[in-house]
Parts: sequence; structure tokens; C-alpha cells
Amino acid sequence: MAIAMAIKSLVVSLSLPAFLITLSGCSTPAHSPDEKYYFVASNIKIPYWDTAKSGFMRGINSMKVKGEMVGPDNYDAQEEQKEFERVEKLKPAGILVSAADASLLKADINMAIADGIPVVTVDADSPDSKRLFFVGTNNYEAGHTGGVRLAQLMKGKGNVVVFTMPGQANLDDRLKGYKDALADHPAIKIADIVDIKGDPRVAFDVTQEILAKRKDKVDAFVCLEANAGQEVAEVLNRAKVTDKVIVAFDTNDDTLKWVQQGVIAATIAQKPWSMSYIALQMIDRIHHNPPPALDHSFASDTFSTLPNFVDTGATLIDRDNVADLLRGRQESKEQ
Repeated sequence: MAIAMAIKSLVVSLSLPAFLITLSGCSTPAHSPDEKYYFVASNIKIPYWDTAKSGFMRGINSMKVKGEMVGPDNYDAQEEQKEFERVEKLKPAGILVSAADASLLKADINMAIADGIPVVTVDADSPDSKRLFFVGTNNYEAGHTGGVRLAQLMKGKGNVVVFTMPGQANLDDRLKGYKDALADHPAIKIADIVDIKGDPRVAFDVTQEILAKRKDKVDAFVCLEANAGQEVAEVLNRAKVTDKVIVAFDTNDDTLKWVQQGVIAATIAQKPWSMSYIALQMIDRIHHNPPPALDHSFASDTFSTLPNFVDTGATLIDRDNVADLLRGRQESKEQ
């Protein structure tokens, strides 16, 4: 299949330059060396967040201000909340946050906004909070894209196991996208939805159990977070199982290795570097040119100077275009 057919890009809904133009009266900010921004997330040692941190720090260094990425090393929404509360008390210039639990962080985000601290959600939203806007993937569309490809690979029939973390808004949106895409294929059934609880080893163990006890009853595995896909691929490869479909998410090195080898049929590439870099630039502008009130209802204001959602895009990656992705990644590192 030609590369043009293999790639489905999700369009960026608002570019950074367009956003900056909307901030009336904005001038180039005069940064202070004491100015500091925080990026709060959970499970921050995984490769996905290393990439996001790189984009964040590129922006921090270019502005010659201070910045720090904080949060638990494992997936722990309550520890992430504690870190958010800690940095909010430091009264930083702004906070970027990826909400592992949208409802848990809602009150804390609202308190920061009430205290005059700009808060922007990145990667995982808290849509019912007073966060200023969300920068990240259109997760529903990304899931729908994966679902369309999954149906093609399964030839319209079979049973699917999904690995996810229920309750995390971005993953729930991806699952909804998958379900809607598969609704056109009633012979494809989601047999199980497995909560990996932030630990990709759960995907490894469950896949081993499936191969041992019900190998013929599962035809495909869908992985909605960054690390589960490589675990499923490892199990299938060790067992020399080649008749199962894996559709993964994100582009860490091991996932791309399995895509190159054909063990993972496809994965969805997000842009965590871009999310972080763009969100920082935007929140910095707001810090230096604040609206009259941060707790204004920007989402319902048709004359708002702020967006509600900035879609940084996503791309379906398979063996036809994985080399292009790797080449582009290497060129970026060399710049």
C-alpha cells in the first residue's frame, strides 16, 4: 500500500502562530530569570514522557526561564495530585498538566486558576475543570483511525482484547473511537477490556494467559497506551504466534522495532514533543498578557481570545511508512 494510503493525519485545529495573533495587544514578553513553569504528569520515566519533557525543556531553554517536569515515576493519580498541589503553592508562572484522573484534579486546577496561575492540560484533559484549554491529540479520532485499520486487518470478523486504563479521559476517548469504528462490523467483538493499572507487565501476563487458555478465541489485541503494545508483541514473538493482530499506540523504540518486524501491524503516532513545546509557548504568552479573568468561560465565549482545544495531530504508522518516521526522528536529533 502506498504511503499516502497508509497515513491518516489528524488535522491540527489551531496552530501556534494563529493563537498568538489572537492575543490582542501581545508584545514579545520580557522574561525574568526567576520565571518558572511546571509540567505535572504521572509515570514520567517512560519514553513517551521523556519526549514530552524534551519539547518542554526546548521551550524553557529558548526563553531562558526555569522549568521542571514533576510527578510520580509510576502510574499514580493520587501522587500526581499531590505534586500538583505542591507546585501550585509555589505560585509559578504557569502549570502544564496531564490529568491521569480528570475528576481527581478538577478542584486543584480550579484553585490554581482562582489564584491567578494559568493552567493548561496536555495529552490528557480535565474538561470539566477551569483549565484554560487542552493541547494534545484528538483521541476519539485517533481511536477511530485505529479501529478502521483493525477492521481491515481482521477482515471484518473476530474477537478483540483491549488493554487500557479506564477512567483516564484520553484513553476512554480512544476506546470510544474504536467502538464506533467497529460498530460497522458486527462480526468483530470486543471480548475483554483489561485495566493494566499503569503497569504494562499486566498486558504481558494477560497475553500469556490468553495463549495458554483461550488462544483460538482471541484474534486481535488493541493497546491504547504507550507501553502495552511492545509487551504483547514480545509474548507473541516468543511463542511464535503469527496469526494475531496487534494495533498499538505511540512510538517508543520497542514498539517501532516490532512494527518493522511485522509483529505489530500498526501503531498511532502522537506528537508529545510538539504538545509540550506548543503548550509552553501559549501559557507563557498568557502569563505575560493575561486576560481580564482566568476563570472566564472561554469555551462558551464566541469572542474568546483562547481556544478550547489545540489538536497537535496523529498519524497511523505501519511497515509502509515506519522508515519515514525513523528518518525524520533522526534528522530532528541532528539539528
